[in-house]
Amino acid sequence: MGRIARTALFALALSAGPALAKDTLFWNLTADKIVKFQLSPPGKDQWGANQTANDKDGSVDPDERLKITGVAAGDYDVMFTDAKGRTCVVRKVAIETGKIFSIDEKELADGCKP
Repeated sequence: MGRIARTALFALALSAGPALAKDTLFWNLTADKIVKFQLSPPGKDQWGANQTANDKDGSVDPDERLKITGVAAGDYDVMFTDAKGRTCVVRKVAIETGKIFSIDEKELADGCKP
């Protein structure tokens, strides 16, 4: 393999590296659009940035995925507000870097307030 071919192959490998990295994603399996989504260390109620700012329309429709940023792997409490104005808290949600985590309607039985 010639020097130019090796250089081109190396450049291709470098540019593909970040594209191969997987994003951490939240998958909305609730019945409603989410307009605010925040995380806190478990039991601390220290809510971080609104993650819906990572979405082009600032919300997460049912069955849509949302990129989560600035969060290390671990367990978190999740607080979100949906388009109906309901605020919900789900405790101890496991988040793994580069993986998808979800919350579905069944998990919200006692954790929501109108």
